[in-house]
Amino acid sequence: MEFSSAEPHSGVTEQRLLQSIVAVARHVYSAAATSVFMVSPDTGELVFAAVAGAGQQSLVGRRFAPGTGIAGWVAASCQTLITDVSGTDRFARDAAASTGYLPASIMAAPLVADGECIGVLEVLDRRASGPDDADAAARELDDMELLDLIAAQAALSLALLRRTDRTAPPPPLGNLLARLSEHAAMDASDPLAVALLGVSLDLLDRRTRSVAHR
Repeated sequence: MEFSSAEPHSGVTEQRLLQSIVAVARHVYSAAATSVFMVSPDTGELVFAAVAGAGQQSLVGRRFAPGTGIAGWVAASCQTLITDVSGTDRFARDAAASTGYLPASIMAAPLVADGECIGVLEVLDRRASGPDDADAAARELDDMELLDLIAAQAALSLALLRRTDRTAPPPPLGNLLARLSEHAAMDASDPLAVALLGVSLDLLDRRTRSVAHR
C-alpha cells in the first residue's frame, strides 16, 4: 500500500482514517462492502487502500490497471456513478470476480484534492428500495449526494493530514545527538551500527562546514 510523500507513521494514520471512512459508509448504506481505491501517483493504478465487509481481510494492497471497471471510470471522469452492474458496460466482471465478490449494484464517488482525483470511494450492494417504493428515485439521489459528501470529507482529511506531515518541524538537534550517544554506547560492538553512526556524524560535519562558509 502506498501513500504519497508520507512517513511510515503517517501512512498508518492514513490507513486508519480510510478504514474509518469505509466502515462508516458501510454502516450508513447497510452495504455488503465498501472500499477506497487510491490512485497511484506513479502508475495511475487503482490500489485497494481500505475495505469494510466482503474482502476486508485480503484485498488491501491489491492493484488494478488504470481505467479498470467503474472505479477506473470514476477516477478518470471525476464523476459520481450509481448503477446496476447488469446495465453498464463499465463494469469489469473479471476484475470483480478476482476479488471474490460479484456485486449486483455499485455506487462510486471520486476523492478530489486540489482539482485532481486521488482516489475512489465505492459502495457495493447498498440496501435496496422495495419494488413498490414510490420514492426510489429521490432516495437514489439522496444516496449519491451523501456519498459525495463522505468522499469530499475523506479527500479533505487526507489533504490536511499530508499537509501537516510535510510541515511538521524536524526533531531538535539536541535530541538527535542524545540518541546517537545512546546507540554509540549500546552498539559499540556492532560494526554496522558503528558505521551508520559514523556516516551520520560525517553528514552533520559537512552540513556544519557548509553553513559556516556561507
